[in-house]
Amino acid sequence: MLPRLSFECLHGCSGCEMALLDCGEQLLGLFDRVEIVHFPLLMDHKYQNPLSGASDGEGEIILPEAEIGLVSGGVANTEQLQVARAMRAQCRTLISLGTCATHGGIPALRNQWTSEATLQTVFAYGSPEKALLPGEVPALLDRVYSVDEQVAVDVALPGCPPRPEMMLEVIEALLRRESPDLAHKSVCETCPVIRQGKGQGTMRRFLANADYDPEEPVDQMRCLLEQGLLCMGPVTAGGCGGRETPLCIRARVPCRGCYGPVRPGGNQLLDMMNGLASNGIDYRSLVDRKSLLRFSGGHGLLKPARNRKESN
Repeated sequence: MLPRLSFECLHGCSGCEMALLDCGEQLLGLFDRVEIVHFPLLMDHKYQNPLSGASDGEGEIILPEAEIGLVSGGVANTEQLQVARAMRAQCRTLISLGTCATHGGIPALRNQWTSEATLQTVFAYGSPEKALLPGEVPALLDRVYSVDEQVAVDVALPGCPPRPEMMLEVIEALLRRESPDLAHKSVCETCPVIRQGKGQGTMRRFLANADYDPEEPVDQMRCLLEQGLLCMGPVTAGGCGGRETPLCIRARVPCRGCYGPVRPGGNQLLDMMNGLASNGIDYRSLVDRKSLLRFSGGHGLLKPARNRKESN
């Protein structure tokens, strides 16, 4: 009997699954050795019991058993919560796939506001009550959660999206009953640029161009953070470039932090602000400090701002 794999996409863009498909022939070779029992983007497999009223997010979710389950996207509504729990119950090993699943990702930026404020903003010219009819659209949770905030996760594989070959390596390792070899270094530790140890006192906007010679290799460019560009490399987990230069640095632009914090439980905003302060950089020159959590606003790191009247 072939090992069974189950895939599910929650509150995300399906970019992780698209990246997995980019593995091409290697993926076809994997599919010859496993049985895909649930993969909504590739096969029409319904997980809801039509007799249970699951459309309101409260009904029964039915998923097949699998040795390995991969869940991308965060958890933002009642139906996604039910699916995440069902995947955990039915999968021996559960992988949170991509930064939305591991840290909240871009969707968790909405955690800066309450659900009510979010709906009023999205439906500014209409009525949220009429747009979100009970029984037709699952109710929003109070915020966007990473998968591990709701269910136990065995392997966390960040990335927006993760590298295709890394996804295959993790699956292959688990099929061999081995622990995956995941990256534990920061982006800076795999970045070949020139560091002089001195930076500017203020930060330039992200849209400003870096200083470099396009005719020279990237290892001849000066560190972007030292050039005054907000590069999240020091506080971001590496791996986007594999064993080579990180992808953003190859493009001569600062790291945006898409692999999440380099240390487990880390806070990219706090760690980056401390790093800037220790290097004499004025944090007030940052246009939007909360944007440092653009990929890692889960785990309660991004919260609605308290009303001044309420705090008095």
